Amino acid sequence: MIELTQLNSPDAPVVFETASAANGSLIGFATLNSPKSLNALNFEMIKLLAPQLNAWAADSSVAMVILKGAGDKAFCAGGDVVSLHNAMNSGEPANLIEDYFAHEYRLDHLIHCYDKPILVWGNGIVMGGGLGLMAGASHRVVTENSRIAMPELTIGLYPDVGGSYFLHKMPEHVGLFLGLTAASINCDDAMYVALADHYLKADKYDTLIEQLCSIKWGKTASLNHEKLTSLLTELDNVSGRMPKGNVKAHLATIQKLGELTDLRDKVNYILNLETDDTWLTRAQKALKHGCPLSCALVERQLASSKGKSLGECFQMELGMSVRCGEVGEFQEGIRALLIDKDGAPNWQFKTLEQIPDELVESFFVQRWDHDSHPLKQLTQG
Repeated sequence: MIELTQLNSPDAPVVFETASAANGSLIGFATLNSPKSLNALNFEMIKLLAPQLNAWAADSSVAMVILKGAGDKAFCAGGDVVSLHNAMNSGEPANLIEDYFAHEYRLDHLIHCYDKPILVWGNGIVMGGGLGLMAGASHRVVTENSRIAMPELTIGLYPDVGGSYFLHKMPEHVGLFLGLTAASINCDDAMYVALADHYLKADKYDTLIEQLCSIKWGKTASLNHEKLTSLLTELDNVSGRMPKGNVKAHLATIQKLGELTDLRDKVNYILNLETDDTWLTRAQKALKHGCPLSCALVERQLASSKGKSLGECFQMELGMSVRCGEVGEFQEGIRALLIDKDGAPNWQFKTLEQIPDELVESFFVQRWDHDSHPLKQLTQG
């Protein structure tokens, strides 16, 4: 049994612990601690995670970090958008929304650029803000229970938290398809679309931790990356076959989007697919009921972010997200899905045709000059 040293209260929104490895090196554990909300990422969690990750980065005794969720249902089911809805309702949304997203994107960027290995245990539900935490980690582990999605379309948002960067790493047109349909993907899909690096059976977690603690960690981050990769590869090999995914099986169907230039044609193509495949029919249903403005935003987001650095993507997304807080669809989407739970959002713009070009354009106008941008310090990585 591995002994963990508690660094803060066991009731804290994020619980921090360390374990000693074979040669005295430490492994840092950060556990999102809100299992009832499926570990939805709230502002308090973000404000706790960033300084602790920075402290571990500066501590030469810490070899690596593990980021996981409490319970076995979810790593993190998204951002705590209910609190954002309350702020939007108060009539002064800009400050809290800007503050929340700026802190969240700084945290995501920190994980992407972290020197030491970060292992994310992506078991269970990983959505939205949870995927933002997972996408940039050096070692992303999925299990047979992983359910990953970018469901922002359902609440009038768009695939943020670095989606502008990592959706481009997927096979062509897959990022757009997932953004337009909120389609859920599994462990096999996650490996295929470059959102995960290793597959382990969920019941291998204790074995993983025991073996991590038996490693004689090195003095350099690069050596420790190699040691972690080597162990995870060994455990990959004894985890058996992954459940089959859907993206690869439907890749030809998805990539036909590339033959169409107009967004309306792409949306109609997906909606009119004649299929009895459960995964595709769910994708059609989500697109049909999702926010048309979100569809317009995800297409423009991907077109605008091509070739941008990671830092530039987060800077662009912050402007988009603050604008989402002003326009109204985001507020209505949260109300329908998470507040009143009537599942019947009354979108201002009910079709793509009703959305003025200048409205979409307003999401991509520079809100700040370079020196006043809240994310100006992000390195161009």
